[in-house]
Amino acid sequence: MNKSKYYSVDHKFIDELFLLQSELVKLQKFISDNKLRLAIIFEGRDTAGKGAAIARFTQFLNPQYYQAVALGKPTKRERGQWYFQRYIKRLPNAGEIVFFDRSWYNRAVVEPAMGFCTESQYEQFMNQVGSFENMIVEDGIVLVKFWFSIDSIEQKSRIQNRLESPLEIWKVSPVDLAAQEKWADFTRYKEAMFKRSHSKTSPWIIVKDAERENMRIQAMRYILSLFEYDDKSDEIKSPDSMSIINYESNYIY
Repeated sequence: MNKSKYYSVDHKFIDELFLLQSELVKLQKFISDNKLRLAIIFEGRDTAGKGAAIARFTQFLNPQYYQAVALGKPTKRERGQWYFQRYIKRLPNAGEIVFFDRSWYNRAVVEPAMGFCTESQYEQFMNQVGSFENMIVEDGIVLVKFWFSIDSIEQKSRIQNRLESPLEIWKVSPVDLAAQEKWADFTRYKEAMFKRSHSKTSPWIIVKDAERENMRIQAMRYILSLFEYDDKSDEIKSPDSMSIINYESNYIY
């Protein structure tokens, strides 16, 4: 089979990408057939590759059985609701996978760093998020929290590339433009988020690598490692421990 016709990526990734995406199709069917619920959060600094990773995950999935959720600013009505309320209705139904391109963790990093919430709103969120996640996990939802890592130099380069691209300039937001200036603030809130919301039942999984395609591949390996499903290939490699990191307090970026 000519696998390269499906991709415009470095040739060294094609074989494994084809394998992993084929396995994701099997996993989706297993989740659908068994009425399971899987929610995957993609978090990270601006330009870290969250949306591109979701695109890789979903590239060949059946759109009837997954959602990709990227919520915009809350409406006036939503601002008067409990903070988690608009996310609850987007959680997976039986047999469904939901991919969150950013999530309720906006209130843990972006909002306080940019001054979009008050200190009391931030503290209320941090005090509630653990209980909220415990409830949805106890109800049977498999929750995975990815943090896609990027350093300051690479972020600066990617922002500039977007500004110069007529196809990607739409991706640049005021938060993107402030990202470098507020790097230290984002770091402080990110570290607090890890320390206060990481747990055994809903751990933070940091994804890092110099090559973006490998970050996506490592994230796929991790998801597939969580399930035993019909006809699972024994060619799937375990996630690389240097690229998939269960949160440690000495993590840097």
